[in-house]
Amino acid sequence: MAYIVAEPCIKCKYTDCVEVCPVNCFYEGANFLAIHPGECIDCGACEPVCPTKAIFPEDDLPAKWAEYKALNADFSTKWPNISQKKAALPEAEQFKDVQAKRELLDPNPPG
Repeated sequence: MAYIVAEPCIKCKYTDCVEVCPVNCFYEGANFLAIHPGECIDCGACEPVCPTKAIFPEDDLPAKWAEYKALNADFSTKWPNISQKKAALPEAEQFKDVQAKRELLDPNPPG
């Protein structure tokens, strides 16, 4: 079972999770992070440090965000790996508690 990054990460992209991941299974998009399901070792280190509470064990992923399982699997094969903490997006605090951000997800890699 892998961990999944869900909708609350969109437009925030805090990387506290990346800093604690022992296997570097995070991948960086323009405004979202994804976890590679084949690389995640289910250690759970990332979940408690996420400021937006966007990371869930696969079995506990809320049904309203079920599509993020496939999105993480897809994006993690297209985006670059991220293994060090970076500054959050400039608008992160503004979007941290915003609900229904799916339409704001940018499928492109950073930069």
